[in-house]
Amino acid sequence: MEQFEPGRLSAAQLAAMRRSLTGGRGALTRRSLLRASGVGALTLGGLSALAGCGIPPAKRPGDAAAASDDHSAAEKELVFSNWTEYMDTSEDEKSRPTLEEFTQRTGIQVKYSEDINDNVEFFGKIRPQLAAGQDTGRDLIVVTDWLAARIIRLGWAQKLDPARLPHAYAHLSPQFRSPDWDPGRAYSYPWTGISTVIAYNEKATGGKKVDSVTQLLDDPSLKGRVGFLTEMRDSVGMTLLDQGKNPASFTTADFDEAVGRLQKGVDKNQIRRFTGNDYTSDLDKGDLAACLAWAGDVIQLQEGNPDIKFAVPAAGYITSSDNLLVPAGARHKANAEQLIDYYYELPVAARLAAYISYVCPVEGVGEELAKIDAGLAENTLIVPDKAMTAKSHAFRSLTSEEETAYEEKFAKLIGA
Repeated sequence: MEQFEPGRLSAAQLAAMRRSLTGGRGALTRRSLLRASGVGALTLGGLSALAGCGIPPAKRPGDAAAASDDHSAAEKELVFSNWTEYMDTSEDEKSRPTLEEFTQRTGIQVKYSEDINDNVEFFGKIRPQLAAGQDTGRDLIVVTDWLAARIIRLGWAQKLDPARLPHAYAHLSPQFRSPDWDPGRAYSYPWTGISTVIAYNEKATGGKKVDSVTQLLDDPSLKGRVGFLTEMRDSVGMTLLDQGKNPASFTTADFDEAVGRLQKGVDKNQIRRFTGNDYTSDLDKGDLAACLAWAGDVIQLQEGNPDIKFAVPAAGYITSSDNLLVPAGARHKANAEQLIDYYYELPVAARLAAYISYVCPVEGVGEELAKIDAGLAENTLIVPDKAMTAKSHAFRSLTSEEETAYEEKFAKLIGA
């Protein structure tokens, strides 16, 4: 893994971020498909500002963020920044039950803010304070794995105290335990997981099950009705798995082979198009018979269309995560750690999972979730069973040079 952060993002990286924000994970993930109404994407100016910012060299391994003066004992408070619709609310939407219970139990008042609309915009917001060694005004944040990796690499996250995280340590699902960007979860714990699977419209396929990338790319009955994603890590990662390669340790030659495989699918018109979250409408109508899809979308599409099915390829699937971090300079680290650990208690984790319907990273939550909704507890897109967990793979961290080169190749493939 690289140890120094460049000052500028490449044109290819910026283009990939724009795709993500306008149509990919950044545009839909973490909020209800049924209630989505265009959460603000980052403006071109915002991306340009981030591209030109002078990010200092990252600290060398082992140089964690200096521990700030922790005021937790004297100040029973906590500032928590999260994404929209990523916390349970009451039916009248006037309260947040699990947060209120935490305050009642601990006396810690939580100032909860849904002020994260996308990773890039949020990083641009807090970067000046972090770079200057200042408090961001937040004690706990939730960011996607690639940004969590960058913040940790720059030395801008505080190392967590395992003694304050007994539930988190005991209950963290094995599939999320040791990402290459934070081995052993020294700095982060996942809030939710994001799984990429195959979705298909059973009516559009004539009752045929679609369960592999090979089938997506080669089945003549699907020609012109197949979708892949504009998110490079998802489409290439799933193709790597299908070719017997490990997304956690692939080479550039492996990457090129996967892109070439997808290019053949484009050239012979097997692939209809590469999509962002707009695949949901096409899949629902049957214009796409099958595609790569995000699990959260599939769950919600199934609520209104019984023909929508999903499959986990025998070769495996790609998983990423949104992660809890304590920024450098935060005033209430111990309070933040208490909150992290609280959400890894099984009954609390179940209540959160029942509301947001994303992959729950808490092992053993199924029994508690079944008390709330037996169907959700049996849904392996929310509570992966052992077989599904065994098929989970993370796309490895990329150096800046790799990311630039790979995004350029992928952009050429999808015509971006």
